[in-house]
Amino acid sequence: MSTTQPQSQPQTQTGQGRLPDDTGAFAWLRALGPRGRRAFAGAFGGFALDSYDYFTLPLSMVAISAYFSLDHGQTGLLTTVTLVVSAIGGALAGILADRIGRVKALMVTVTTYAVFTVACGFAPNYETLLVFRALQGLGFGGEWAVGAILVAEYATARHRGRTLGAVQSSWAAGWALAVIVYTVVFHFLDPDTAWRVMFWTGALPALLIVYVRRNVSDAPEAAKRRTSSSGRGSFSAIFRGDLLRITVFATLLSTGVQGGYYTLATWVPTYLKTERGLTVVGTGGYLAFLISGAFIGYLTGGYLTDRIGRKRNITLFAALSAAGILAYTSIPEGSNGLLLVLGFPLGFCMSAIFSGFGSFLSELYPTAVRGTGQGFTYNSGRAVGAFLPTLVGFLSDSWGVGGALVFGAAGYGLAVAALSGLPETRGRELV
Repeated sequence: MSTTQPQSQPQTQTGQGRLPDDTGAFAWLRALGPRGRRAFAGAFGGFALDSYDYFTLPLSMVAISAYFSLDHGQTGLLTTVTLVVSAIGGALAGILADRIGRVKALMVTVTTYAVFTVACGFAPNYETLLVFRALQGLGFGGEWAVGAILVAEYATARHRGRTLGAVQSSWAAGWALAVIVYTVVFHFLDPDTAWRVMFWTGALPALLIVYVRRNVSDAPEAAKRRTSSSGRGSFSAIFRGDLLRITVFATLLSTGVQGGYYTLATWVPTYLKTERGLTVVGTGGYLAFLISGAFIGYLTGGYLTDRIGRKRNITLFAALSAAGILAYTSIPEGSNGLLLVLGFPLGFCMSAIFSGFGSFLSELYPTAVRGTGQGFTYNSGRAVGAFLPTLVGFLSDSWGVGGALVFGAAGYGLAVAALSGLPETRGRELV
């Protein structure tokens, strides 16, 4: 007979000796543990400020266009060059994340987008602004992929969708902050000065660097597996064997979703001002509904991607986003109240589709090339999809901004088609 005594069971266990499931609203956050929660805070802050720095351009677009006497095509090119160069930044940041670690790569990307956002405020001419905005894209492209992987490797398979959806919601928080600052700055300063001040406030991420350096570290098990692999950070690896198909279809998926999203994000402020005749304060009020919908959409989409799966969540909200664009731009003149109301569901749907991206792309690649794969597919898709805002800019001269915006709906159709070449990954363990 064994003399080993059974270990005492914690008070929280059930009668069958099993710890009860944590099903609370913030179970996903508790499951991260102390280190994971610090990583979550760093990634959340990084992506929020990434969003803030990005939206300084769309919100200031009318003032910049007037200051440099630009047409809509030239104005749209400012957004396109940011997103195209972000593909290079995303790929480089992904490789860095696999080679030097997630946290170090995160600090590099945040520093890059902050420095060049501030530099945009000093641009003496359109050509210089174009160059600075392109360089800002290097950091902008890499931050999300690196931050998402950092948190994904701490999250459990059960809660990964909700956890990454919460990280994604920080985009709405940064967008909201940008709108608040825009409303204040453009209210008190003349437009020729206000747009420069908007870019100068992009120095805020410097505070985040201090926090990340002192408090955030890579997930230990994932870091151990990454450093023990001889093929880590190999760009060619994501184009070989089974990963080739994954890379192609994940890039198409990202192209469709981001083409639709950035078309709206870039041109809705201009549409509200030029075709709806709203003031600065009025535009901020309408955008508040759009952003509120976006924030709730990120959280809801994160929950649904864990419940119904990554692919079904994307399909559902791609269809609803396309329908939302058509409805939003078809509202007749004089019905600005309806425009206000529809802003909430439009923001909800076009953001909920992104909630599964962080978990889905992380789960498609092995640890050694997870940063490389996610950084490349997400940002290459963003670069190709970026040509939609430019197309809208050129077409708007003859079609009007509202008429040209419908092209954003086509991107969501491409996203749904791309899902046919990708597996469902819900429940997949990363380490």
